[in-house]
Amino acid sequence: MKTVVKNISELIQTESSPRKWVAGKEMSKLNTIKEAFLEYEDGIITSFGNMEEWKGIENWNNTEIIDADGGMVFPSYCDSHTHLVFAGSREGEFVDRIKGLSYKEIATRGGGILNSAEKLQQTSEDELYVGALERLNNLIKLGTGAIEIKSGYGLTLEAELKMLRVIKRLKETTEVSIKSTFLGAHALPKKFKNNKDRYMDLVINEMLPIVASENLADYIDIFCEKGYFTIEDTKRLLEAGKKYGLQAKTHVNQFNSIGGVKTSVELGALSVDHLEEMEDHDFEVLKNSNCIPTILPSCSFFLGIPYGPANKLIENGLPVALASDYNPGSSPSGNMNFIASLGCIQMKMTPEQVINATTINTAYAMGMEKVLGSICIGKKANFFITKEIPSYAYLAYSFGDNIIEKVVLNGKLI
Repeated sequence: MKTVVKNISELIQTESSPRKWVAGKEMSKLNTIKEAFLEYEDGIITSFGNMEEWKGIENWNNTEIIDADGGMVFPSYCDSHTHLVFAGSREGEFVDRIKGLSYKEIATRGGGILNSAEKLQQTSEDELYVGALERLNNLIKLGTGAIEIKSGYGLTLEAELKMLRVIKRLKETTEVSIKSTFLGAHALPKKFKNNKDRYMDLVINEMLPIVASENLADYIDIFCEKGYFTIEDTKRLLEAGKKYGLQAKTHVNQFNSIGGVKTSVELGALSVDHLEEMEDHDFEVLKNSNCIPTILPSCSFFLGIPYGPANKLIENGLPVALASDYNPGSSPSGNMNFIASLGCIQMKMTPEQVINATTINTAYAMGMEKVLGSICIGKKANFFITKEIPSYAYLAYSFGDNIIEKVVLNGKLI
Protein backbone atom coordinates (compact mmCIF):
# COMPACT_ATOMS: atom_id res chain seq x y z
CA MET A 1 0.00 0.00 0.00
CA LYS A 2 1.13 3.51 -0.82
CA THR A 3 1.60 5.86 2.13
CA VAL A 4 1.77 9.65 2.05
CA VAL A 5 2.97 11.90 4.85
CA LYS A 6 1.26 15.27 4.48
CA ASN A 7 1.46 18.68 6.16
CA ILE A 8 5.24 18.56 6.68
CA SER A 9 6.42 22.03 7.64
CA GLU A 10 9.89 21.26 6.25
CA LEU A 11 11.32 18.13 4.63
CA ILE A 12 15.00 17.88 5.54
CA GLN A 13 17.95 16.47 3.59
CA THR A 14 16.37 15.93 0.18
CA GLU A 15 18.32 14.69 -2.83
CA SER A 16 17.51 14.16 -6.50
CA SER A 17 20.12 11.37 -6.64
CA PRO A 18 22.25 9.71 -3.94
CA ARG A 19 25.55 11.38 -3.11
CA LYS A 20 28.66 9.57 -1.90
CA TRP A 21 29.08 11.99 1.00
CA VAL A 22 29.10 15.71 1.76
CA ALA A 23 32.53 17.31 2.21
CA GLY A 24 34.25 20.64 2.80
CA LYS A 25 32.18 23.75 2.06
CA GLU A 26 29.27 21.60 0.89
CA MET A 27 28.75 20.48 4.49
CA SER A 28 27.33 23.94 5.22
CA LYS A 29 24.56 23.40 2.67
CA LEU A 30 21.31 21.54 3.29
CA ASN A 31 18.55 20.81 0.79
CA THR A 32 15.05 21.16 2.21
CA ILE A 33 11.47 21.66 1.00
CA LYS A 34 8.97 23.70 3.00
CA GLU A 35 5.27 22.81 3.18
CA ALA A 36 6.02 19.34 1.83
CA PHE A 37 4.72 15.82 1.38
CA LEU A 38 6.55 12.47 1.28
CA GLU A 39 5.30 9.32 -0.45
CA TYR A 40 6.56 5.75 -0.10
CA GLU A 41 5.49 2.23 -1.02
CA ASP A 42 6.83 -1.18 0.00
CA GLY A 43 9.31 0.52 2.29
CA ILE A 44 10.88 2.65 -0.48
CA ILE A 45 10.53 6.40 -1.09
CA THR A 46 8.62 6.96 -4.35
CA SER A 47 7.97 10.71 -4.39
CA PHE A 48 8.25 13.95 -2.42
CA GLY A 49 7.71 17.63 -3.04
CA ASN A 50 5.68 20.69 -2.15
CA MET A 51 2.12 20.20 -0.87
CA GLU A 52 0.82 22.22 -3.82
CA GLU A 53 1.85 19.32 -6.05
CA TRP A 54 -0.25 16.94 -4.01
CA LYS A 55 -3.82 18.23 -4.24
CA GLY A 56 -6.59 15.65 -4.20
CA ILE A 57 -4.58 12.76 -2.80
CA GLU A 58 -7.10 12.29 0.03
CA ASN A 59 -9.45 10.80 -2.55
CA TRP A 60 -6.96 8.25 -3.91
CA ASN A 61 -7.81 4.64 -3.26
CA ASN A 62 -5.50 2.28 -1.41
CA THR A 63 -3.46 5.10 0.11
CA GLU A 64 -2.64 5.46 3.77
CA ILE A 65 -2.26 9.01 5.09
CA ILE A 66 0.02 10.10 7.92
CA ASP A 67 -0.50 13.70 9.04
CA ALA A 68 2.74 15.35 10.19
CA ASP A 69 0.62 18.13 11.75
CA GLY A 70 3.23 20.77 10.98
CA GLY A 71 6.18 18.77 12.24
CA MET A 72 9.41 18.39 10.29
CA VAL A 73 10.64 15.19 8.65
CA PHE A 74 14.29 14.17 8.89
CA PRO A 75 15.97 11.06 7.50
CA SER A 76 16.74 8.71 10.37
CA TYR A 77 20.11 9.03 12.01
CA CYS A 78 22.79 6.55 10.96
CA ASP A 79 25.01 5.80 13.96
CA SER A 80 28.18 4.40 12.42
CA HIS A 81 30.17 3.55 15.58
CA THR A 82 28.74 1.77 18.64
CA HIS A 83 29.43 -1.01 21.13
CA LEU A 84 25.74 -1.65 21.82
CA VAL A 85 26.14 -5.26 23.00
CA PHE A 86 27.51 -5.30 26.54
CA ALA A 87 26.80 -7.04 29.82
CA GLY A 88 26.79 -4.32 32.46
CA SER A 89 27.30 -0.68 33.31
CA ARG A 90 30.54 0.83 34.63
CA GLU A 91 29.39 3.67 36.86
CA GLY A 92 32.04 2.71 39.42
CA GLU A 93 34.69 3.85 36.96
CA PHE A 94 32.66 7.00 36.38
CA VAL A 95 33.02 7.78 40.07
CA ASP A 96 36.74 6.94 39.93
CA ARG A 97 37.20 9.55 37.19
CA ILE A 98 35.33 12.12 39.25
CA LYS A 99 37.84 11.42 42.01
CA GLY A 100 40.73 12.08 39.65
CA LEU A 101 41.74 8.81 37.98
CA SER A 102 42.30 8.91 34.24
CA TYR A 103 40.86 6.47 31.70
CA LYS A 104 44.33 4.97 31.27
CA GLU A 105 44.85 4.61 35.04
CA ILE A 106 41.52 2.82 35.38
CA ALA A 107 42.44 0.47 32.53
CA THR A 108 45.81 -0.28 34.14
CA ARG A 109 44.00 -1.34 37.31
CA GLY A 110 41.93 -3.89 35.37
CA GLY A 111 39.02 -1.62 34.58
CA GLY A 112 37.91 -0.31 31.23
CA ILE A 113 37.51 -2.77 28.38
CA LEU A 114 38.77 -5.69 30.49
CA ASN A 115 36.05 -4.98 33.05
CA SER A 116 33.38 -5.21 30.36
CA ALA A 117 34.98 -8.34 28.90
CA GLU A 118 34.90 -10.15 32.24
CA LYS A 119 31.21 -9.36 32.71
CA LEU A 120 30.33 -10.36 29.16
CA GLN A 121 32.14 -13.68 29.33
CA GLN A 122 29.88 -14.60 32.26
CA THR A 123 26.65 -13.55 30.54
CA SER A 124 24.56 -15.81 28.31
CA GLU A 125 23.81 -15.01 24.68
CA ASP A 126 20.09 -14.70 25.46
CA GLU A 127 20.73 -12.23 28.27
CA LEU A 128 22.98 -10.18 26.02
CA TYR A 129 20.34 -10.16 23.30
CA VAL A 130 17.56 -8.99 25.64
CA GLY A 131 19.70 -6.15 26.99
CA ALA A 132 20.88 -5.04 23.56
CA LEU A 133 17.34 -5.19 22.14
CA GLU A 134 16.04 -2.97 24.92
CA ARG A 135 18.78 -0.42 24.27
CA LEU A 136 18.16 -0.55 20.54
CA ASN A 137 14.42 0.00 20.95
CA ASN A 138 15.16 3.07 23.04
CA LEU A 139 17.45 4.41 20.31
CA ILE A 140 14.73 3.95 17.69
CA LYS A 141 12.52 6.33 19.68
CA LEU A 142 15.39 8.85 19.59
CA GLY A 143 15.60 8.77 15.81
CA THR A 144 18.26 6.16 15.04
CA GLY A 145 17.31 4.02 12.05
CA ALA A 146 20.68 2.47 11.21
CA ILE A 147 23.50 1.40 13.49
CA GLU A 148 26.91 -0.24 13.36
CA ILE A 149 27.64 -2.55 16.31
CA LYS A 150 31.08 -3.88 17.24
CA SER A 151 32.23 -6.90 19.15
CA GLY A 152 35.34 -6.43 21.30
CA TYR A 153 34.01 -7.02 24.81
CA GLY A 154 34.57 -10.76 24.48
CA LEU A 155 38.33 -11.11 23.96
CA THR A 156 38.02 -14.92 23.84
CA LEU A 157 36.95 -17.00 20.87
CA GLU A 158 33.69 -18.07 22.54
CA ALA A 159 32.76 -14.62 23.84
CA GLU A 160 33.55 -12.75 20.61
CA LEU A 161 31.43 -15.20 18.64
CA LYS A 162 28.67 -14.82 21.23
CA MET A 163 28.63 -11.05 20.72
CA LEU A 164 28.59 -11.30 16.95
CA ARG A 165 25.75 -13.84 17.06
CA VAL A 166 23.74 -11.43 19.19
CA ILE A 167 24.30 -8.71 16.59
CA LYS A 168 23.15 -11.13 13.89
CA ARG A 169 19.95 -11.84 15.87
CA LEU A 170 19.31 -8.10 16.14
CA LYS A 171 19.68 -7.81 12.36
CA GLU A 172 17.10 -10.55 11.88
CA THR A 173 14.54 -9.41 14.46
CA THR A 174 14.39 -5.60 14.20
CA GLU A 175 13.58 -3.01 11.54
CA VAL A 176 16.86 -1.17 12.14
CA SER A 177 19.52 -1.41 9.43
CA ILE A 178 22.53 -2.97 11.20
CA LYS A 179 26.17 -3.48 10.27
CA SER A 180 28.42 -5.74 12.33
CA THR A 181 32.13 -5.19 13.03
CA PHE A 182 34.61 -7.73 14.40
CA LEU A 183 36.77 -5.97 17.02
CA GLY A 184 38.67 -8.85 18.58
CA ALA A 185 41.72 -6.56 18.87
CA HIS A 186 40.06 -4.14 21.27
CA ALA A 187 42.34 -4.73 24.27
CA LEU A 188 44.88 -7.28 25.44
CA PRO A 189 43.36 -9.88 27.81
CA LYS A 190 45.11 -10.46 31.15
CA LYS A 191 46.04 -13.96 30.01
CA PHE A 192 48.14 -12.48 27.19
CA LYS A 193 49.53 -9.51 29.10
CA ASN A 194 53.11 -10.47 28.29
CA ASN A 195 52.48 -12.14 24.95
CA LYS A 196 50.64 -9.82 22.59
CA ASP A 197 51.83 -11.69 19.49
CA ARG A 198 50.13 -14.83 20.76
CA TYR A 199 46.86 -12.96 21.20
CA MET A 200 47.14 -11.52 17.68
CA ASP A 201 47.67 -15.09 16.47
CA LEU A 202 44.45 -16.07 18.25
CA VAL A 203 42.48 -13.21 16.69
CA ILE A 204 43.81 -13.76 13.17
CA ASN A 205 44.20 -17.53 12.97
CA GLU A 206 41.37 -18.78 15.19
CA MET A 207 38.70 -16.09 15.59
CA LEU A 208 38.76 -14.49 12.15
CA PRO A 209 38.26 -17.67 10.08
CA ILE A 210 35.15 -18.63 12.06
CA VAL A 211 33.77 -15.07 11.97
CA ALA A 212 34.17 -15.10 8.20
CA SER A 213 32.84 -18.62 7.64
CA GLU A 214 29.68 -17.88 9.65
CA ASN A 215 29.27 -14.48 7.94
CA LEU A 216 29.14 -12.76 11.33
CA ALA A 217 30.85 -9.48 10.41
CA ASP A 218 30.65 -6.81 7.72
CA TYR A 219 33.81 -5.01 8.86
CA ILE A 220 36.97 -5.49 10.92
CA ASP A 221 38.41 -3.10 13.52
CA ILE A 222 41.37 -2.62 15.87
CA PHE A 223 42.20 -0.17 18.67
CA CYS A 224 45.43 1.33 17.30
CA GLU A 225 46.78 3.25 20.30
CA LYS A 226 49.69 3.37 22.73
CA GLY A 227 49.19 0.68 25.35
CA TYR A 228 46.83 -1.27 23.10
CA PHE A 229 47.82 -2.28 19.54
CA THR A 230 50.66 -0.98 17.39
CA ILE A 231 50.93 0.04 13.75
CA GLU A 232 52.49 -3.35 13.03
CA ASP A 233 49.54 -5.10 14.73
CA THR A 234 47.15 -2.95 12.73
CA LYS A 235 48.79 -3.78 9.41
CA ARG A 236 48.82 -7.47 10.23
CA LEU A 237 45.14 -7.58 11.19
CA LEU A 238 43.80 -5.42 8.37
CA GLU A 239 45.73 -7.39 5.78
CA ALA A 240 44.31 -10.61 7.23
CA GLY A 241 40.82 -9.13 7.18
CA LYS A 242 41.14 -8.17 3.51
CA LYS A 243 41.82 -11.82 2.65
CA TYR A 244 38.37 -12.61 4.04
CA GLY A 245 36.72 -9.67 2.30
CA LEU A 246 36.37 -7.61 5.48
CA GLN A 247 36.98 -3.88 5.04
CA ALA A 248 38.39 -1.94 7.98
CA LYS A 249 36.81 0.65 10.28
CA THR A 250 39.47 1.55 12.83
CA HIS A 251 39.87 3.16 16.25
CA VAL A 252 42.74 5.65 15.83
CA ASN A 253 44.13 8.86 17.36
CA GLN A 254 42.04 8.78 20.54
CA PHE A 255 44.92 9.71 22.82
CA ASN A 256 47.94 9.81 20.48
CA SER A 257 48.73 10.18 16.79
CA ILE A 258 50.98 7.19 16.09
CA GLY A 259 50.34 6.63 12.38
CA GLY A 260 47.03 4.81 12.57
CA VAL A 261 45.30 7.13 10.11
CA LYS A 262 47.96 6.61 7.42
CA THR A 263 48.02 2.85 7.89
CA SER A 264 44.22 2.61 7.82
CA VAL A 265 43.94 4.68 4.64
CA GLU A 266 46.69 2.73 2.90
CA LEU A 267 44.90 -0.53 3.71
CA GLY A 268 41.53 0.68 2.39
CA ALA A 269 39.65 1.52 5.59
CA LEU A 270 36.13 2.81 5.12
CA SER A 271 36.40 5.07 8.17
CA VAL A 272 38.88 6.17 10.82
CA ASP A 273 37.15 6.86 14.13
CA HIS A 274 37.87 8.98 17.23
CA LEU A 275 40.52 11.45 15.93
CA GLU A 276 40.72 13.48 19.13
CA GLU A 277 44.46 13.94 18.53
CA MET A 278 45.40 14.89 14.98
CA GLU A 279 48.67 16.02 13.38
CA ASP A 280 49.01 17.90 10.07
CA HIS A 281 50.09 14.72 8.27
CA ASP A 282 46.87 13.00 9.37
CA PHE A 283 44.79 15.59 7.51
CA GLU A 284 46.96 15.28 4.42
CA VAL A 285 46.69 11.50 4.19
CA LEU A 286 42.87 11.69 4.30
CA LYS A 287 42.73 13.98 1.29
CA ASN A 288 41.91 12.23 -1.99
CA SER A 289 41.06 9.03 -0.10
CA ASN A 290 37.76 7.16 0.20
CA CYS A 291 38.12 6.99 3.98
CA ILE A 292 35.74 9.12 6.03
CA PRO A 293 36.92 10.71 9.30
CA THR A 294 34.46 9.97 12.10
CA ILE A 295 34.34 11.90 15.37
CA LEU A 296 32.74 10.63 18.59
CA PRO A 297 31.86 13.75 20.61
CA SER A 298 30.02 12.11 23.51
CA CYS A 299 33.20 10.16 24.34
CA SER A 300 35.06 13.48 24.61
CA PHE A 301 32.22 14.89 26.70
CA PHE A 302 32.15 11.93 29.08
CA LEU A 303 35.91 11.50 29.50
CA GLY A 304 36.80 15.18 29.45
CA ILE A 305 39.27 14.75 26.58
CA PRO A 306 39.66 16.99 23.49
CA TYR A 307 36.97 17.00 20.81
CA GLY A 308 37.92 15.94 17.31
CA PRO A 309 38.80 18.87 15.00
CA ALA A 310 35.68 18.89 12.85
CA ASN A 311 36.14 22.42 11.56
CA LYS A 312 39.75 21.84 10.54
CA LEU A 313 38.72 18.68 8.68
CA ILE A 314 36.02 20.66 6.87
CA GLU A 315 38.46 23.51 6.11
CA ASN A 316 40.69 20.88 4.48
CA GLY A 317 37.86 19.96 2.15
CA LEU A 318 37.10 16.69 3.95
CA PRO A 319 33.82 15.08 4.99
CA VAL A 320 33.03 14.59 8.68
CA ALA A 321 30.82 11.94 10.26
CA LEU A 322 29.55 12.09 13.86
CA ALA A 323 28.65 8.91 15.74
CA SER A 324 27.77 8.05 19.35
CA ASP A 325 30.40 5.45 20.38
CA TYR A 326 27.65 4.04 22.63
CA ASN A 327 29.41 1.86 25.22
CA PRO A 328 29.32 1.37 29.00
CA GLY A 329 32.72 2.88 29.77
CA SER A 330 33.33 6.06 27.81
CA SER A 331 30.01 6.98 26.18
CA PRO A 332 27.01 5.42 27.95
CA SER A 333 24.46 6.99 25.61
CA GLY A 334 23.45 6.41 22.01
CA ASN A 335 21.28 9.53 21.77
CA MET A 336 22.14 10.99 18.37
CA ASN A 337 20.16 14.15 19.17
CA PHE A 338 22.69 14.80 21.92
CA ILE A 339 25.51 14.07 19.46
CA ALA A 340 24.04 16.76 17.21
CA SER A 341 23.92 19.18 20.14
CA LEU A 342 27.55 18.48 21.07
CA GLY A 343 28.53 19.03 17.45
CA CYS A 344 27.03 22.51 17.57
CA ILE A 345 27.76 23.51 21.16
CA GLN A 346 31.20 22.04 21.79
CA MET A 347 32.62 21.64 18.28
CA LYS A 348 31.15 24.84 16.77
CA MET A 349 29.64 23.07 13.79
CA THR A 350 26.59 24.63 12.18
CA PRO A 351 23.24 22.79 12.27
CA GLU A 352 23.60 22.09 8.54
CA GLN A 353 27.04 20.54 9.05
CA VAL A 354 25.75 18.42 11.92
CA ILE A 355 22.76 17.13 9.97
CA ASN A 356 25.04 16.15 7.07
CA ALA A 357 27.46 14.52 9.55
CA THR A 358 24.79 12.34 11.18
CA THR A 359 22.84 11.26 8.07
CA ILE A 360 24.51 11.13 4.63
CA ASN A 361 28.06 10.93 5.95
CA THR A 362 27.38 8.29 8.59
CA ALA A 363 25.45 6.29 6.00
CA TYR A 364 28.67 6.29 3.94
CA ALA A 365 30.64 5.25 7.04
CA MET A 366 28.38 2.18 7.18
CA GLY A 367 28.63 1.46 3.46
CA MET A 368 24.92 2.27 3.07
CA GLU A 369 24.92 5.66 1.36
CA LYS A 370 23.00 4.29 -1.64
CA VAL A 371 19.99 3.29 0.46
CA LEU A 372 20.06 5.48 3.60
CA GLY A 373 20.97 8.94 4.86
CA SER A 374 18.64 11.20 2.89
CA ILE A 375 15.17 11.71 1.49
CA CYS A 376 15.68 10.40 -2.04
CA ILE A 377 13.54 8.41 -4.45
CA GLY A 378 14.65 4.78 -4.32
CA LYS A 379 16.10 4.96 -0.81
CA LYS A 380 14.56 3.28 2.21
CA ALA A 381 11.65 5.02 3.89
CA ASN A 382 13.57 5.56 7.13
CA PHE A 383 12.69 8.86 8.75
CA PHE A 384 11.27 10.55 11.81
CA ILE A 385 8.62 13.21 12.26
CA THR A 386 9.17 15.88 14.89
CA LYS A 387 6.75 17.80 17.00
CA GLU A 388 6.01 21.25 15.64
CA ILE A 389 9.32 23.14 15.93
CA PRO A 390 10.40 26.59 14.68
CA SER A 391 13.43 25.47 12.60
CA TYR A 392 15.71 22.49 11.99
CA ALA A 393 18.34 24.18 14.19
CA TYR A 394 15.97 23.59 17.11
CA LEU A 395 16.81 19.87 17.02
CA ALA A 396 20.37 20.53 18.23
CA TYR A 397 19.39 23.58 20.30
CA SER A 398 16.86 21.69 22.43
CA PHE A 399 19.40 19.21 23.82
CA GLY A 400 17.35 18.21 26.86
CA ASP A 401 14.14 17.20 25.08
CA ASN A 402 13.07 14.43 22.74
CA ILE A 403 11.09 16.29 20.11
CA ILE A 404 10.52 13.23 17.91
CA GLU A 405 6.83 12.39 17.53
CA LYS A 406 6.79 9.46 15.08
CA VAL A 407 9.37 7.05 13.62
CA VAL A 408 9.09 5.14 10.34
CA LEU A 409 11.58 2.39 9.44
CA ASN A 410 11.37 0.40 6.20
CA GLY A 411 8.05 2.10 5.62
CA LYS A 412 6.61 0.82 8.91
CA LEU A 413 5.34 3.16 11.59
CA ILE A 414 7.20 2.04 14.70
